[in-house]
Amino acid sequence: MRSDVAPMATPVRVALDEGALLTLYESTAARLHRYVARRVGADTAQDVVSEAFLALWEGRAGQVVELDTLRAWLYGVATNLLRRHVRSEERKLRAWGREHAARVDVADVGDRAGEAADADALAGPVTRWLADLRREERDVLLLTAWAELSPSEIAVALDVPVATVRTRLHRTRARLRTRLADHLTDSGDHHE
Repeated sequence: MRSDVAPMATPVRVALDEGALLTLYESTAARLHRYVARRVGADTAQDVVSEAFLALWEGRAGQVVELDTLRAWLYGVATNLLRRHVRSEERKLRAWGREHAARVDVADVGDRAGEAADADALAGPVTRWLADLRREERDVLLLTAWAELSPSEIAVALDVPVATVRTRLHRTRARLRTRLADHLTDSGDHHE
């Protein structure tokens, strides 16, 4: 009997000791830092990454755990730590959106080079739309786009069912597509 389904890989289980933590740090910290830094800046990101690894050590030291689950769990801890900064993040996005909207004259977009102009003109509205999302929606979207986590990894990170992740991601993307279409219609932008 032939199966087109690839066999599932056996999860790598490790005892979380200092060596395993160091290995995990070396393989995950830079990627985790990039994800966090995109949300709150490099300085705060370093603190959040450090706190996440400390929480991991304090909460899981000595346990035998699956390495991939541990990585996703780290993103969940970091995301929870980011929630402390969410008000600041929302203010930053709204302020940046206002500043960018003031700088970009939509009438001048036709004078700019193609994609650069479109991205520049949309930066303000997109950041406002991100700030307007519910925290849960923003977390799922940014863990997908910036951290490049799969829905199952996000489910572990946020401690929610995979179906919930997929539903939030689908609804959030649909909402953003609608806002983009409305914005382009309102501003008279037409792409051929």
